[in-house]
Amino acid sequence: MEKRGRGGRVTPSQTPQQTPATPRRDRRASMFEKEAFAQILRERLRESIHDVQYVEPPFDDSIADIGKEWKSALAKLKFANSYRMQPLRKFQANSVESKVQQILKECLKDVKYDDKVFSHLSLELADRILLVVKEFGFHRYKFIVKVLFIQKTGQAINVASRWIWDVAWDSWVAVKHETESFVALALVFALYCE
Repeated sequence: MEKRGRGGRVTPSQTPQQTPATPRRDRRASMFEKEAFAQILRERLRESIHDVQYVEPPFDDSIADIGKEWKSALAKLKFANSYRMQPLRKFQANSVESKVQQILKECLKDVKYDDKVFSHLSLELADRILLVVKEFGFHRYKFIVKVLFIQKTGQAINVASRWIWDVAWDSWVAVKHETESFVALALVFALYCE
């Protein structure tokens, strides 16, 4: 039965139209199916654009040797899982404290306060203290060394540090060296890495 408009005529919008036959698309593959996941990755890689830069290897052997030395210097010491939850030898704060005190006395015995000199001296002292602490051989400990120089001008100062650590194995040492013109404070934090 035909539907007619107001005038009794059949309007073109009311005539039944036949849709052209279009091929039906297959269902999109799910990424949770094993075979489909590889196909999805291939499609994504096909659509992506890659910019590749090529670096030529050095022709000079000396440059190649420098690169090898540089890589070996940056290589980190890796530990195998030992499943140890405690160190073989616990950090001994008393022996470290006496050694750090000795270093501060040696390096700062005839030094006057100068902010330009102390900016470099604090770095040198921190490196020297770190080397001495590492010589004690506390395995699986990481150390943080902080050296502060404070000029004496009649002021008060508070130094605070906060850390999250294991109270049983982690420790710290604070050593103070005082002269007429300044106060040197060296802090060494020892953190055990399981």
